[in-house]
Amino acid sequence: MIEPNRQGEVWVFAEQEDGQLSDVPLELMGRARALAEKLGVRVGSLLLGSGVQPMADRLIAHGADRVYLVDDELLAQYQTNSYAKVIYDVIHKHRPQIVLYGATPMGRDLAPRCASACRCGLTADCTDLEIGNHEDKKNKTVHENLLMQIRPAFGGNIIATIVNVRRWPQMATVREGVMPLDEPDASRAGEIIPEPADLDPTDLVMNVIERHRRPKRVNLKAARIIVSGGAGVGSKDNFRLIQDLANALGGAVGGSRAAVDAGFIAHDHQVGQTGTTVRPALYIACGISGAVQHRAGMDQSAKIIAINADADAPIFQIAHYGIVGDLNVVIPKMIKAVKARA
Repeated sequence: MIEPNRQGEVWVFAEQEDGQLSDVPLELMGRARALAEKLGVRVGSLLLGSGVQPMADRLIAHGADRVYLVDDELLAQYQTNSYAKVIYDVIHKHRPQIVLYGATPMGRDLAPRCASACRCGLTADCTDLEIGNHEDKKNKTVHENLLMQIRPAFGGNIIATIVNVRRWPQMATVREGVMPLDEPDASRAGEIIPEPADLDPTDLVMNVIERHRRPKRVNLKAARIIVSGGAGVGSKDNFRLIQDLANALGGAVGGSRAAVDAGFIAHDHQVGQTGTTVRPALYIACGISGAVQHRAGMDQSAKIIAINADADAPIFQIAHYGIVGDLNVVIPKMIKAVKARA
């Protein structure tokens, strides 16, 4: 266990693969900056890999004061054991008080191993982070300036706030897309601190022979307009209506978990708590009832239009505009109106 360090920095793990920095650490950097300012400490970023130093400037531009750089050929390919060992060594040396990871496949694999090595707690899939105080009523004490780790619980039916009082660093994984990606500031100055990997080949328990990657079919986070369909669309064939409306508007196609589970559309298109969190300029929900798990992934959209035959559907509670009706009738009329204005 690493003893609590109230002067420790707020760190973000800079996930990268094949020389490409993920958007997730850049999203987290803005919130890390806000947390650090409230605590009066610096923001740090952990950057691991081989030939990754050029990424450090981008991390500094997005808010890092220090980039802890571990550049070694043995880190060229991500492996849990080697990355966790290096991260533990750097954490043990510099003693940050908060370490954040993206709730990506890599982050969900790596963070628990790091937390286990540090013998500290870990809160997974957070949707918000704040600094606050925690009152221990049993011992009649107040613990100040703790990381409030906020996440949905019990299938999204409640929002839980979790704190880690004694075992530090405070660690959390944060869902992709829930934090806005701030504009970089190229004028920011920061410090790059090289750290040794201290690895030998025996620390890499796997031998990577081949890698096969399937690129995502859609980038929902970058879409300004998203048209999503739910179970109410009725069938995979009928989902063509969703695609046609998205095409007419120049938008992307999304779907609820119910639509994905029913085989109407691939998982890459899923919006919601177990899919992608989005915040487009326009979100059109077609045949989506509006369960809390789906709303958690799209309720920050600038404008929401809901189309549903059920006037009492929960989606209407957050929609800016609601259309009660059969989507098989409504959507063709919308497409006709959009094309008439083109």
